[in-house]
Amino acid sequence: MLAVDGITVRFGGITALDGVAFTVEPGTAVGLIGPNGAGKTTLFNCLTRRCTPDRGEVRFDDEDLLVLPPHAVAGRGIARTFQNLGLFPQLTVRENVMVGAHGRGRTGHLAAALRLPRVRREERELRDQADDLLRRLGLADIADHPASGLPFGTLKRVELARALAVRPRLLLLDEPVNGLSHGEVDQFADLVRSVRAEFDLTLVVVEHHMGFVMGLCDKIVCLDFGRKIAEGSPEEIQRDPAVVEAYLGVAA
Repeated sequence: MLAVDGITVRFGGITALDGVAFTVEPGTAVGLIGPNGAGKTTLFNCLTRRCTPDRGEVRFDDEDLLVLPPHAVAGRGIARTFQNLGLFPQLTVRENVMVGAHGRGRTGHLAAALRLPRVRREERELRDQADDLLRRLGLADIADHPASGLPFGTLKRVELARALAVRPRLLLLDEPVNGLSHGEVDQFADLVRSVRAEFDLTLVVVEHHMGFVMGLCDKIVCLDFGRKIAEGSPEEIQRDPAVVEAYLGVAA
């Protein structure tokens, strides 16, 4: 489904990514790990066209993603969450989720300004779809609550619901359990497994919580200083001397 080949990104004299390459098969979950500054989020930004690499290729279903404008990526079936929650605090939970579906809207600016019947009909459809997602993720009782003031763990689920509103086939999760308690991490892992199965999702996950990523992912790719240093099953990665050295500073 996804092929990353030779991606290199430089910021001035700093090389954030250096020739990174890996593939993601349909229906799998791939973990992207590495110490802080390894280039993981930069790679996510390349996949979603927030960043343009200096060299390399990214193909999704054999289509070149790097020639697309950023707003077209979601239309191809790719959605993401963020390290720092990108929610709108003054909007309600429902409205935040509806934002994720705006790219599927069919009405233009003029029709929206005139509040034509088809605009109101489309808004009702998006509202119903948002309510369905909120019900599936156990958030229906706070649909009308502003995002501001809600517990951090709840906001993580709201952001996941917004990403699912894109109707993605490939879901990119950027540190989804960062800041959660141990109990919340387990609950969120169960939730991700559930939506992965229910929505037939392919996942790429950036995460520092090793228990979460090792228990969720079929394959792990490890980066260090912008380079891929290991790739394999969770069991293979945990035994890899280069990975141990990158995290602990000593050879295994």
